[in-house]
Parts: sequence; structure tokens; C-alpha cells
Amino acid sequence: MTDTAATKGLTEPDATPARRPGGFAPALRAEWIKIRTLRPLVLALLAVLLTTVAFSALAGLDDSRGPDFDPLFSALFGVSFGQIAAITFGTQAMAAEYRDGALRLSLAAVPDRGRWYRAKAVAIGTPVLVVGLVTGVTGLLVGTAVLGARADGLGLAEKVRAVVGCALYLTLMALLAAGLTAVLRSGVATLSMLIPFLLIVSFVVGGASGSVAGLLPDKAGQLVLHRTQDGTLGPWTGLGVTALWTAAALGAGARSVRRRDA
Repeated sequence: MTDTAATKGLTEPDATPARRPGGFAPALRAEWIKIRTLRPLVLALLAVLLTTVAFSALAGLDDSRGPDFDPLFSALFGVSFGQIAAITFGTQAMAAEYRDGALRLSLAAVPDRGRWYRAKAVAIGTPVLVVGLVTGVTGLLVGTAVLGARADGLGLAEKVRAVVGCALYLTLMALLAAGLTAVLRSGVATLSMLIPFLLIVSFVVGGASGSVAGLLPDKAGQLVLHRTQDGTLGPWTGLGVTALWTAAALGAGARSVRRRDA
């Protein structure tokens, strides 16, 4: 090598662009491996299906024919309980990162905290969406079978909307729980807040506050499971309200991950 060539090599930058370490796909693959190898998470997904179908079947045994009877919501009534398993899944999947220094290892493999958090959210939401679709179809089939003639008036469009809405609603609730867990950094704290809220507070407020309760994430989102809506929100706008709650929780979680020490 001549002196000129050597000098050129020292003074001019390499024309080959440096590759960014990693990428979204490897990060997503790593997060998916974590989820499918943790037995409690797999069991939580299975519980979404079993709980929803079981309680939908039980609800159909109630021989109610009053003016307020909603055959579509009755057929998928179990979603009110299946969502507990969905939020448990989202909570546990995120909370696992805050035990035994797991988050430090995750960020060592994926230093870009935003990329890691997005991969985590996708890895949580995707299996819930798939299980939610299976749950919606199975729950509707079982629920309408138990209802018998009381479900004869349901149209195909209503059934498709309920199945798709069921999957989206369960996914949004799981992601809401994951975002809140990223803020609180504790699965116990998250579940201690969400489960009483869904089973007690939301039920009581829903019976007492009218339209205000319709903006709560569970009440608004479950409108997609009803045949008719009495309030100002429709089935998809109600689901949109739940999406806003979820976006807020995920945004707060992302801020916490970026700003706080692992």
C-alpha cells in the first residue's frame, strides 16, 4: 500500500454504511419465544377460551324472554369473565420482565427500548387476537345452541360483528393491562386494580351513572357484543373508546420504559 493510499484510508470514512444492530423481527421473535415457553401464559390464553364458553353456556340456560333480553350478548356473555383471563395474560407477560433482572437482559439484547416495547406489545396482542377469534366463534356457537329458538332472529352480519368485536375487545383489554403493568412494574398491583374494577366498580357505576359509565373501557368495548345500543355510542365507536384507553395505557408504559432504570 502506498503512503497516499494509506493516508486516504485513514482520512476518508468507509463508504459502506454501518448496519444497525438487530431489528424488529428478531426482537419480536425473542418475545414470542418467551411467551410460548412460559406455562402460566399459555394457561391464561386457554382460560380465555374455556371461561368465555363456559359462562356463555350458563347464561343461555336462563330462560329469560323479557323486553331487555339480548340474544347476541347472552350468547357471548362469558366474555365478561373471559376478559379476566385476557388481562391476566397481558399482565403476566409484561410483569415477567420486572422479576429477577429480566428487563436488563432484554434491553441488553435489544438496546432500543422503543423497539423492544413495541415487540413486546405485538407479542402480547397477537396471540390474544387469535385466541379471541376462536373464542368468539366457539362461544357464539355454544351460546346460540343453548339459547335455541331464542337466538333464531340473529343475522349473519350481527354474528360476524360480535365475533370480530370479541377478538378485538379481548386484545385491547390485554394490552391495556400490559401498559399499566409497565407503569406500575408489578403484576400484583395491576391485577389488584383491574380485577376489582371490572367485577365490582364498573358494575356498580354502570348501574348508577348512566352515560358516564358508557365511557369506561369495559362498558364501551362490550357494546360491540350487543344486538342494539341505547346510548350515544355505537358498537364500533364504543370499541374505539376502549382503544383510546388502551393507547393511553401503552403510551404511559412506553414513557416509563424509556425514562426509568431497568
